[in-house]
Amino acid sequence: MHIHILGICGTFMGGLAALARERGHTVTGCDANVYPPMSDQLRALGIELVEGYGTEQLALRPDLFVVGNVVSRGNPLLEAILDAGLAYTSGPQWLAEHVLAGRHVLAVAGTHGKTSTTSMLAWVLDKAGLDPGFLVGGVPLNFGVSARLGRLEAGAPFVIEADEYDTAFFDKRSKFVHYRPRTAILNNLEFDHADIFDDLAAIERQFHHLVRTVPAHGRLVVNAREDSLKRVLAMGCWSEVARFGARKEEPGTLRARGEPHAFDVLRGSLKIARVEWSLLGEHNQLNALATIAAAEHVGVAPEVAARALASFENVRRRLELRGEAAGVKVYDDFAHHPTAIRTTVNGLRRRVDAASASAGAAPQRILAVFEPRSNTMKLGAMKAQLPWSLEEADLAFCHSGGLDWDAAQALAPMGAQAVVCKTIDELVERVVSAARPGDHVLCMSNGGFGGVHAKLLDALARGPRAGPR
Repeated sequence: MHIHILGICGTFMGGLAALARERGHTVTGCDANVYPPMSDQLRALGIELVEGYGTEQLALRPDLFVVGNVVSRGNPLLEAILDAGLAYTSGPQWLAEHVLAGRHVLAVAGTHGKTSTTSMLAWVLDKAGLDPGFLVGGVPLNFGVSARLGRLEAGAPFVIEADEYDTAFFDKRSKFVHYRPRTAILNNLEFDHADIFDDLAAIERQFHHLVRTVPAHGRLVVNAREDSLKRVLAMGCWSEVARFGARKEEPGTLRARGEPHAFDVLRGSLKIARVEWSLLGEHNQLNALATIAAAEHVGVAPEVAARALASFENVRRRLELRGEAAGVKVYDDFAHHPTAIRTTVNGLRRRVDAASASAGAAPQRILAVFEPRSNTMKLGAMKAQLPWSLEEADLAFCHSGGLDWDAAQALAPMGAQAVVCKTIDELVERVVSAARPGDHVLCMSNGGFGGVHAKLLDALARGPRAGPR
């Protein structure tokens, strides 16, 4: 089969393209911006890429057009496909029919932590010898690729990041309703995607659509701390429920005892495993508990899962150290929702404070550099939460370019602790002026952030720097 993918350079559609190529299909694709790293990965697989959505692509005569959710009515290629009455489908639907059918699908859903937890679960199953397939919305460092088929026989595991965003221009259901998992992680649930959901209740309804697809002999792995998930299950539940993350002992529920980087895994009062790894932050501890509970459903013992997590290397753009210059470390992270920003800053704060305490040194500073780039943040739906999300940072620098709301006003409760800049160049100048040796500069965005990481490192290296110390 020859498929032509519209919107191929997104993480999901690019992963789908890789899986289709691995299955032996002829794959071509197009996107408005064909650029590295996804363009390099796809071309290395022999996938022909076209820049833009020109109607001349009809001449490729594919058997099927696979349309990403980035493509909407009015797109010239899409309009030509519709006018010509050509065959098309969505990415999730194609994946369900051609890759997931007959597999034991393990789906990882949640407002936060999907990519990290999906990567953890794939790694645990791989280390246990199950050779899982997977599709992740990022690049797990342990694998170096975002997708692979794994074993193809019936019942073989496939781990997928289960996104609640809509499927395509003609299918406004969440992507994850197509995946039909036997094991589903419901990691957390907050309001997000204000461009397509009116409120939290609307997202809860979509999560319940996912719950409805899990069979009676399936397993729902559910965060015990989330009231929103309790409401989802209260709408109806027909599967086994394995809870995790309780703050106190609950029969049958997995919980952690210890610090996020070294903790016992308890079921009720019984210790069943111990995790010692390089990751920090309570959010990662919860991700690990979810992973252990899900892996157990396909026969991986908790102690085996815990040993595998010890060698888990996380995902690119998750507190990834991009470099150091003039004694200042610069990190990159994908965080963009206020809760994700807060947990990311907290994770780095724990690491920084532990290192300072171990060395008997004074605490080091964290300079949080971020841009409200997601559709939800651009709409200003969560701007009031930004001061809360940045509480543990010593200084905060916001790139406000392209916003229709006043970032300075939203950050006013932080006083002189917050700086707002309209351009990347101004942002770099202000950060470099404020930075001093020993500082940690944490850059957070769900996009490329204008190459700010390299610009900061270059400016820091040039020195000397003027400005407050």
